[in-house]
Amino acid sequence: MIKEIFESNGWTNSWENGVYDFHHYHSTAHEVLGILSGSARIQFGGAAGISLLLEQGDVVIIPAGVAHKNLGSDDQFKCVGAYPEGQEYDMNYGKESERPKADENIGKLPLPETDPVYGVNGPLVKNWEAEAAKISEVSE
Repeated sequence: MIKEIFESNGWTNSWENGVYDFHHYHSTAHEVLGILSGSARIQFGGAAGISLLLEQGDVVIIPAGVAHKNLGSDDQFKCVGAYPEGQEYDMNYGKESERPKADENIGKLPLPETDPVYGVNGPLVKNWEAEAAKISEVSE
């Protein structure tokens, strides 16, 4: 069901599995995870980042460039991942040699046009656009 909701809102190229147990990030796509069953503690932002317990029914959006890692999950943990229409994910592991190209990719990546759960008028679009406007004001 969650896969269909994501797809109906323009988040495609979905998969169903778990989350890798090593830090990784994507520079060519934003990602959404919807928890189908079980629970897992996922760390965001690298080794010094925050960790959240995600449980069945939770949805988390991971902006391009944000590392994530499964710190531990129960035997029932399964999630669906998807990406905004037209975005294909790559795999990066935090190696220094990845940064120049990854930074370039992230800088060129457009914001999602839809919220994966609520569509065009969802909170993701409104909040992300508001944050982008704040950043633009600061950089001017």
